[in-house]
Amino acid sequence: MHGGLRLTILALTMFAALLPIALQPAQAQTENVLYSFCSQSGCNDGYHPYGGLVRDKKGNLYGTTYNGGEYGLGTVFKLTPAGEETVLHSFAGTPDDGAEPYAGLLMDKEGNLYGTTINGGASGIGAVFEVTSAGLETVLYSFGYRTGDGGNPYAGLIMDTASNLYGTTTFGGANGGGTVFKLTPTGGETVLYNFCSRSGCSDGEYPYAGLIMDKKGNLYGTTINGGANDQGAVFKLTPSGTETVLYSFCSQSGCSDGKYPYAGLIMDKEGNFYGTTANGGANYYFGTVFKLAPPAKKGGAWTETVLYSFSNGYTDGSEPYAGVVMDKKGNLYGASSSGPGNDNDYGAAFELSPPEEKGGAWTFTPLHAFDSGNEDGLNPYGTLILDTKGNLYGTTYAGGANSSGCGAYSCGTVFKVTP
Repeated sequence: MHGGLRLTILALTMFAALLPIALQPAQAQTENVLYSFCSQSGCNDGYHPYGGLVRDKKGNLYGTTYNGGEYGLGTVFKLTPAGEETVLHSFAGTPDDGAEPYAGLLMDKEGNLYGTTINGGASGIGAVFEVTSAGLETVLYSFGYRTGDGGNPYAGLIMDTASNLYGTTTFGGANGGGTVFKLTPTGGETVLYNFCSRSGCSDGEYPYAGLIMDKKGNLYGTTINGGANDQGAVFKLTPSGTETVLYSFCSQSGCSDGKYPYAGLIMDKEGNFYGTTANGGANYYFGTVFKLAPPAKKGGAWTETVLYSFSNGYTDGSEPYAGVVMDKKGNLYGASSSGPGNDNDYGAAFELSPPEEKGGAWTFTPLHAFDSGNEDGLNPYGTLILDTKGNLYGTTYAGGANSSGCGAYSCGTVFKVTP
């Protein structure tokens, strides 16, 4: 468990039968480290990136590092296709700045970047910031500025057509269980929902991931705790502030349906959601990729299907903290963060393909198993991004060519997986 969350992961002792999975042998995929952090003196270029990346039309990649930079409190960086890294901003942790950005970034049409820090700001419990393409940083909002507005946003942001920003805070709010918030372009913050508002936190608790929005303005997301079984939930929040739990995890015997969804959701054209759980599944506590389908009839229940249960094996690893991304053919791509200590303890990138026939098995294809011996990075926590040619880009929290100043696990990388 990461990010200082005081949660206990318990190993389960029961199995459950799930949809069968076809495991396809590894194909000829090539992984390249585009950049190894802590390449500059004092790690001024940053190190330990938790979040994913955004990519502009020229192929430049943008992201955050949790540590390093001029003040050691994280950075916003740019990486060109040629591998040249530039720090656009080093966080200072002062009242008018943030500290320790955990999530990735949002880019608008003008190339401005928006993100969150879990610490720093006026009250020291996090901030929302903007960084221009020229590297000018502005704190748009500091959490804790007024009572009950939430704190410690571990997730990134989304933007609507009116340039309002939406996000979650993992903690704080009226009940201490986290919030969903809205931030106007002028800096006005509104708490749209306070979690743990219902008995036993059945409405969800601790939203760790960001949000998605449909055409009607409804917001959807996950919480890592709460729900009917206190093992996490998928929720919907209407523009009027009505919250509905669409699914509570650990609803099946032995939590075979998964538990602790740290990542956010994606939605297909049919309104199905896809995501991951960091624990649970058919193989004890190694995690899942799941699909959540809307009810066939109005008022009916949403249907959750586990598309893949991680086995803690060399090729698939375990504990996917990252979400999934979908291509035009409906294939899903993601990354697991770790695995067994004797083999691949460092995560893997994978593809999950839909069945050719209705009711068939999804096909799991390992794309790359991270291995410290190859200096290719360790422990990818951020969700991958996909370009038009099918290349995948992401970050690893540790690993890479440099270890000085970063502790025992090196400093992290930006990588590309080429089909």
